[in-house]
Amino acid sequence: MKVALSILTADWIRFADSLKEVINDVDYIHMDIMDGEFVPNISFGPAVVKSLRPVTDKPFDTHLMLLHPQNYIKQFAEAGSQYITFHVEADCDVMETINLIKSFGVKPGISIKPGTPVSAIEKYLPYLDLVLVMSVEPGFGGQKFMPSAIDKAKELKELREKNNYNYLISVDGGINDKTLPAIAEYLDLAVSGSYVCNADNKKERLEILHKM
Repeated sequence: MKVALSILTADWIRFADSLKEVINDVDYIHMDIMDGEFVPNISFGPAVVKSLRPVTDKPFDTHLMLLHPQNYIKQFAEAGSQYITFHVEADCDVMETINLIKSFGVKPGISIKPGTPVSAIEKYLPYLDLVLVMSVEPGFGGQKFMPSAIDKAKELKELREKNNYNYLISVDGGINDKTLPAIAEYLDLAVSGSYVCNADNKKERLEILHKM
C-alpha cells in the first residue's frame, strides 16, 4: 500500500515549503479540485497544479469534484496530472470522459460517494486505472471516516481478482492511524490529509501510515 498526501488542508501561507518537508516520504500528491457546484466548497484550479509540478516528480492524483468534469480534463492533463479521477455522480457521459482522459495520455479514475454502491461503476471497471472510494462526503477536509467504505474496497478487490482488472483501489476521507488498519488490506493507495498536514511532525505521521 502506498500513501497519497491530500494537500487540501495544507499550510497555504508557506505551501511550497511545507510540501517540501514531506515530499520524499509520500508516494503520490492528491489534488482535491472543487467547483462550488458538485460540492459546496471551492478549492483551486489547473494553475495551482501546474505551479506545483516543478516542486516534485511524484505522481499527481487529481480528484475532480466537479459537476462537469469533461470541461476541464484538458487543462488538468496539461497541468501535469498523471491520474485524473472524476465522480460517477457528475453530469457527464462516463465512458466519453474516461476516453477523453486517456486521449491526453493520463490514467483515468472514477470516484464514488459514500451513498453510491460499487455496482454503479461495475461496467466501467475494465477501463479504469484507479477507483477512489470516498469514506467521507466530498467537499470538506477533516471529516470522520465512514466504515461503509471498507465493504466497498473489499468488493472492488474481489472484482479485480475475479476479472483480472488493473485499477488501483484508493480511499479518501478520515484516514489516520486508527481508521486505516480496518481497510488497509484492500487498498493500493491511502489518501491522507488532515492527519498529516495538521501534525507537528508530518514525517512521523507518514511513517506510521506506511507501516500499516
